[in-house]
Amino acid sequence: MSRPDGSPVSTPADPQELGFDPAALRARYRAERDRRIRPEGGRQYQRVTGRFGYYDEDPYAEAAPLREPLHDRVEVAVVGGGFGGLLAGARLRQAGVESIRVIEKGGDFGGTWYWNRYPGIHCDIESYIYMPLLEEVGYVPRWKYAPGEEIRRHAEAIGRTFGLYRDAVFRTQVTGLRWDEDACEWHVSTDRGDRIRARYVVTASGTLSEAKLPGIPGIETFEGHTFHTSRWDYAYTGGDAGGHLHRLADKRVALIGTGATAIQCVPHLGADAGELYVFQRTPSSVDVRGNRPTDPGWAASLSPGWQQRRRDNFLTLVTGGQVDEDLIDDGWTSTARLQQKLIPSDGYRALPPKERERAYEIADFQKMNEIRARVDAVVTDPETAEMLKPWYRYMCKRPTFSDGYLETFNRPNVTLVDTADSHGVESITENAVVAGGTAYEVDCIIFGTGFEVGVSGITSGRLPVHGAGGVTLAEAWKDGPRTLHGFYSHGFPNLFQLGPLQNASSVNFVHVLDEQATHVAEVVAEARRRRARRVEPTAEAEAAWVATIREKAADLYAFQAECTPGYYNNEGMPRKRSESYGDGPVAFHALLRDWRANGGMSEVLVDAEPDRA
Repeated sequence: MSRPDGSPVSTPADPQELGFDPAALRARYRAERDRRIRPEGGRQYQRVTGRFGYYDEDPYAEAAPLREPLHDRVEVAVVGGGFGGLLAGARLRQAGVESIRVIEKGGDFGGTWYWNRYPGIHCDIESYIYMPLLEEVGYVPRWKYAPGEEIRRHAEAIGRTFGLYRDAVFRTQVTGLRWDEDACEWHVSTDRGDRIRARYVVTASGTLSEAKLPGIPGIETFEGHTFHTSRWDYAYTGGDAGGHLHRLADKRVALIGTGATAIQCVPHLGADAGELYVFQRTPSSVDVRGNRPTDPGWAASLSPGWQQRRRDNFLTLVTGGQVDEDLIDDGWTSTARLQQKLIPSDGYRALPPKERERAYEIADFQKMNEIRARVDAVVTDPETAEMLKPWYRYMCKRPTFSDGYLETFNRPNVTLVDTADSHGVESITENAVVAGGTAYEVDCIIFGTGFEVGVSGITSGRLPVHGAGGVTLAEAWKDGPRTLHGFYSHGFPNLFQLGPLQNASSVNFVHVLDEQATHVAEVVAEARRRRARRVEPTAEAEAAWVATIREKAADLYAFQAECTPGYYNNEGMPRKRSESYGDGPVAFHALLRDWRANGGMSEVLVDAEPDRA
């Protein structure tokens, strides 16, 4: 038996040799899952619309300035001003496209980094590979894991560097896309009365853009103060993203949710609130962060192409590939094998399936035992420590990293309220949060309940798209998504979608977005060079790709069905069919490059002049 690099695999099976009993851990994991699972799955949450629409308001910008509706024409309209939209704009600009309008709901560029400004916010991926276009902008991040404000400022710098502010419109939401067959262009309508015509449309509205609230009975009756972490209310708390929440000194605060956001804001809430109650259904796995400032000598030594080399090194490692040196050397690269249970690749295919699964599981148990041992080493109260231990496989929930979260529960003013046996918070009254039959009186409730992951306006139908013949995208996809490479669909010419659908993803999703934006820009550049009026996959090419997705998609249903409920497995109701390219992102990016270089454009360029190159 050997690994992909030829080295031998040795996986002990005897509990005495392992130091733990795999069968006992499996049983414990299943019992803990069953304590938390709810029959309504994802329906336990509600959207921030209607009577809860105020949770979606922009607390960072003044009221939208009055302006006349736009009635003009651009070559490319980009929907969304986060990193996806910025990368699309930057790569299109590099490809020679001058007329680009980014349309963004927020008051500036940044996307998730514009909206999320809660105390303690940092990226959990190394900043040197997460923050895009560093060499193009001429910037090296100040920290290995950058704070949110540094990332937000970098987004603005990208906008300036590539001239994307020139035609951008902010505080504006796209409300409809309609294809005009005669003019061969899209009509883009917005909530500001705009009627913009665009030859091409690129949608990059993000996978973490729709906040959600728990459907807790009585949520609307609470008479204290409430907000969602993605719209942090510093007017109420005081302070800033660095903490110092001085206005909470005499407040009793409830935080509902213990995912990645809570891991970062809890240390600040615990330090500054009079009392803090953290309501937890499922604990996160919390590993060492070890953040540190950037070494000026290292930064000065970087040579051209350094960021791409570093990103490729990381992507290769976390998908099971082999490199001469681990340039990142952190919690992600050290757990590469375990990540196959979220983002499969072909990196371990040299191992027979049964041996591969056994090796995955044993390595997983060992890592989670380390995580649980860390809880015992840090948290002084044994009962609290037991509640903070995660009993599930490593990639059932997004791993988190912190050097202050667990320590916060040693503070006398911080109380952990475990809600597993009641499957979450039971109710909210006019002055309290009720869990386990106990009412916890509070002055403020903060919802750290996350987002509708993987849902954009287009995929949810909230942004209506009418293609050729007036057919909606929802109608065309009634039996499931149909795309070529995840970017474009037959019947919807000149429309490109960025995101994780029917392509390949990674924990460093910005790297994936850059590859996608580069691909779209190259397709558009070739369409312009060959005077193609439409970019649209043939029905045959689309069908072939859907078949490829079905053939290669990894079967993660059994793994996710055993997971504790969370957004990775649709709250314990995993989907039986994956829409991801099963060979992983490295293979997918190579496939795109080969497609572009070897005649693939003929599958999408309609009415084009012959390629004479």
